[in-house]
Amino acid sequence: MPKSTVHYWARKEILVPSISAERVKLWSYPDLMGLRTIYWLRQTKLSPEGREVPKTTMPAVQRALKALGDLELDLWTEDSGPAVAVDRRGDIVLLADVAEQAGGQRVLDPDMLDLLAPFHATEGSEGPDLYAPRPRIVPGKLGGSPHIRLTRLETQALWALESRGFSSAKIYRLYPEVEHAAVDEAIDLERQLTQNLAA
Repeated sequence: MPKSTVHYWARKEILVPSISAERVKLWSYPDLMGLRTIYWLRQTKLSPEGREVPKTTMPAVQRALKALGDLELDLWTEDSGPAVAVDRRGDIVLLADVAEQAGGQRVLDPDMLDLLAPFHATEGSEGPDLYAPRPRIVPGKLGGSPHIRLTRLETQALWALESRGFSSAKIYRLYPEVEHAAVDEAIDLERQLTQNLAA
C-alpha cells in the first residue's frame, strides 16, 4: 500500500506505529499485522460464490485492531508461532491445529486472511511471510530485525554489502559459516522489501 496511506492511518490514529510515532516512524510486527488487517478489510472482495462483498466498516476495522492489540502474543520465536487470521467481519481468530497443504501453507476459510502468510496487495506488491520471510530467515531477535536462522546476521547487513557492489562469492567468503542459500534468501528478502518501497 502507498506509504502516504500508512502515514495517513498514523495521523488519524487508526494505527499509530508502536515503536516510534515520530518523524522516522517505526512499526512492530504486530503493527504489520494491523496494517494488513486494515488494508484487507477495506478492500472490496468477492465471496466464494463470486458476489461482490463491500468494504468492511471502519468500526469493525477498529474492533479488529483492538482485538489484535489485546492478544499480547509472543509471536516470533525460532521454533513456533501461532496462526492469526481476520475474517471479513473484522473478527480476529487464533488458529490452532490448522490443516496444512504441501509446502506448509495453512488452509483457511476463504472468508479469512492469514495475517502472517505472504501478503498480496491489489497494487501488485507482495509482503513476505511475517513468521518466516524465507525458509532460513526469521524475525524475533535483534530488535525484531529479520536475520538468518540460528545466527545474529541481519538481512539488512547482507543487503548493504550487495548494494555496495559485493559479489555473492565475496559475501560467501566473508561469512564462511553461513549457508550460501541463506545468504541468497536474505538478499532476496531485502530486494523484495526495497522494491515494495519504490512502488
